[in-house]
Amino acid sequence: MKIKSILFFALLLVPAFVFAETGPLNTFKVLGYNLNLDIYNCFKTPFTRGFSANVEITLKSTSQLQYVNLNASNKSLSIEKVELAGDTYSHNNDILTVALDRVYKPDEILKIKIYYKHNDIRDDVFYAYEGMVFTDCEPEGARNWFPCVDRPSDKANSEVTAKVPANVKLCSNGLLADSINTGDTIYYHWVNRDPIATYLIAVIGKTNYNLDIFYWQDPENSSFRIPIRFYWNDREEVAGKKYIESTIPDVLNYFTKIFGEYPFEKVGFATACNGGGFPWGGMENQSIINLCYNCWDESTVVHEFAHQWFGDLISPMTWSDIWLNEGFATYSEALWYEHKYNYKYYKTEIENFSSIYRYSNPGWAISNSDWKYKLPDKNVLFDVSITYYKGACVLHQLRYVLGDSLFFKCIKSYATNPERRYGNATIKDFNGEVNKVSGENYDWFFSSWIYLPNQPNYKNSYTIKPAGNKWAIHFNTSQKQTDFFPMPLDLKVTFYNGADTMIRVMNEYNFQYYDFTFDNKPFKLVFDPENNIVLKTVE
Repeated sequence: MKIKSILFFALLLVPAFVFAETGPLNTFKVLGYNLNLDIYNCFKTPFTRGFSANVEITLKSTSQLQYVNLNASNKSLSIEKVELAGDTYSHNNDILTVALDRVYKPDEILKIKIYYKHNDIRDDVFYAYEGMVFTDCEPEGARNWFPCVDRPSDKANSEVTAKVPANVKLCSNGLLADSINTGDTIYYHWVNRDPIATYLIAVIGKTNYNLDIFYWQDPENSSFRIPIRFYWNDREEVAGKKYIESTIPDVLNYFTKIFGEYPFEKVGFATACNGGGFPWGGMENQSIINLCYNCWDESTVVHEFAHQWFGDLISPMTWSDIWLNEGFATYSEALWYEHKYNYKYYKTEIENFSSIYRYSNPGWAISNSDWKYKLPDKNVLFDVSITYYKGACVLHQLRYVLGDSLFFKCIKSYATNPERRYGNATIKDFNGEVNKVSGENYDWFFSSWIYLPNQPNYKNSYTIKPAGNKWAIHFNTSQKQTDFFPMPLDLKVTFYNGADTMIRVMNEYNFQYYDFTFDNKPFKLVFDPENNIVLKTVE
């Protein structure tokens, strides 16, 4: 998800909205959601948000199972009945408890079917506006439009069948299995065969929507060819859309090279209508990315597309792992510009990220263990300066620490690890991947940059003195903040004869001293001359 640029600073002023705790632990695993929606009237005046639906949920018991707890908003959803393995139900405090028709043993597969209505209310998840319908669920809003296990760690396959007017084009996750016209009605049937977190399940459709379809051929795999679908509104700026259409194949080529094979059956982009309430610049719904109206912005599109690997293919285990989504996607924007232009352009992007972070830093860490159990305020979880920009800069600094070759090897190994593809990961998992690939222990890096607030404030000094027939530099580094950040330091020494040399030392504790001896007379010493520790201040 990318926040609209106009909200970068204003977002911090929005009143806090506290989310409900994540759902109860269950003794089952969801295998699939099959949604059947009648949203026909949502596209017609007066554009009601109310609709009738049912969802068939396929489950596998992991221990003896007599009832099923699901997340389902009492405000948004009215439950009508349960069928199949469902016997009776209660719906209180946003939890739908379905009593089963018998006790199921471990490893049995069962199905429950829930008939419900979405109430005609505004819940900032299901939107209906002047002939457009879309959903927007991150972080835990899926419970507002269908009963589910609404945690990012609970991934399943999904299907969506939607009844809409015949002049509507509607998209969802996966591939379009069929679209059946009957008079003034069309039934769209989308089938997603890849595991998906509930916050990424989405629909978006509009009357008289425009649609362009292209195909991308993987240059490294002749058998892998996928559709790219662009849904767009009338009166949008055509040149920007056409530019993105021409650019996405190149982004695909680059990201598949550095992140691994594109993981899904299609690429999709769809713009929300003007004034429809879509709150972000973009949202990375799996294989169908939503963009704000006329937002064919290259950095936004690249950001959301990178999420298909970082957030969708590998989803966060809990919301304390949000850095693995937003930090990685934001950093991918800079990587794309490095690939497209040069390293200098990339570095300018990173330094811009750092400037915004230091200007707006609210003073908390990138990850908080409390977020594993209860969502923070939305403005905390998606704080631009921390989650996005500091997160991206931390990846740049990891690249500085590891070096290019090892850094990109770690990123690709993480993204292609079969233990995590189509599953979930924690920050600790990524930390472990870096340790494994590098053969070194980088826990110290993650412990400071991910789990400590703020950044180092360096106060350094040095002296140059004769040492017999040589010259000596005595360098002292210290940090003025409370928490210490270990970090390798680059020091550039220039000499009176015009030569220079770069020295890297490991700063392992505060008030650390270093002595260097040279044959030539040093002129000066420059600390971090390339500004690779972008998250710092220097006195």
